[in-house]
Amino acid sequence: MALACGLIVANLYYAQPLLPNLAVDFRVSSDVAGLAVVFAQLGYVLGLAFLVPLGDRVTGRPLIVCLLAVNAAALVVAALAPGVWALMAALTVIGVAGSAISLLILLAASLDRRNAGGAVVGTLMTGLLIGILLARTVAGAVQEVAGWRAVYGGSAALIALLALVLRARLPRLPVTATMSYPMLLGSIAGLIRSEGFLRRRMAFGFLAFACTQLLWSALPLLLSRPPYGYDPGAIGLFGLLGAAGALVAHGVGRLHDRGLAHRATGALVLLTAASWTLTGTGAELVALMAGVALSSAAVQGVHVLNQARLLAYPPGIRSRVTTAYMTSYFLGGTLGGGIAAPIFNRGGWTGVAVTGVVLCAIGAALWFADRTAASATVRVS
Repeated sequence: MALACGLIVANLYYAQPLLPNLAVDFRVSSDVAGLAVVFAQLGYVLGLAFLVPLGDRVTGRPLIVCLLAVNAAALVVAALAPGVWALMAALTVIGVAGSAISLLILLAASLDRRNAGGAVVGTLMTGLLIGILLARTVAGAVQEVAGWRAVYGGSAALIALLALVLRARLPRLPVTATMSYPMLLGSIAGLIRSEGFLRRRMAFGFLAFACTQLLWSALPLLLSRPPYGYDPGAIGLFGLLGAAGALVAHGVGRLHDRGLAHRATGALVLLTAASWTLTGTGAELVALMAGVALSSAAVQGVHVLNQARLLAYPPGIRSRVTTAYMTSYFLGGTLGGGIAAPIFNRGGWTGVAVTGVVLCAIGAALWFADRTAASATVRVS
């Protein structure tokens, strides 16, 4: 299941190193080609919002296998796309079907019999993060040998095989929610209103992903200018520093299983603030790299703990809870990515780092207000 998460999420990131080739092949500007990444992410958010809640009403295996079949078909369309907008449409569907990742995590948690939900989430998140890290490298290498269409064609074959394997191996679990689909979606707002525990996890996720996107959106602006002046290829190598998040995900999940989630969250918020301080003005390369690696590890740790703590909710509503949390998470990323360039252009890297520290300060205040041993008491079914 961890391997499945990595293979599925990679489809959302293959386009990044392929953008120059897409622009040339389809004879469009780099700005238009860049929309490939946007459409894939937009599709993923749509899947989280409108398909993941179905996990409370439809058994996990059929829904996951169906989404993988759609994913494989969309990848074939992407590989054969006659024009740029056909490719964009296919990438949107690929993103929507990619929401199967959340359903896999929830299904894995439901299979847990050892009260080790944190380790389960950490294991699958490790697979997911490795998929993100390798996607860009694999796509670049395959493109050099066989062209960008081979990237999506090869992935289509892998996802189709994955669908067959999961259909044979995943168990079919019962579901408890019987409400209609519109009522299912409407109940998410009720959960958010009534559950303070959920709202706090949403706030932590919002701030964590805002920090991540602020960092990774501003970093290329810094590295492309003096004193560095790196080309895009060299800047792309900094993405390997994100491996720190994959290395700590499993261990952080085990902290949750030992009852240390609240303390660990506070420590990770402080480490995120320290990572911004470590980067300083951005003029020292070693300090900058260390700060980026530390930030990646700390922010991913917060995300793993958030997801593991939400498993305290009954299985019958976990899909809707996940939808609420992940929507907030991506909204935070949108904010962080959106403010990065304006802040950098006005205040340089120092302004970016100060903004990151401010986000961490808000997170620290939220942590102090959080309950040390919060429990999820559900009032909305």
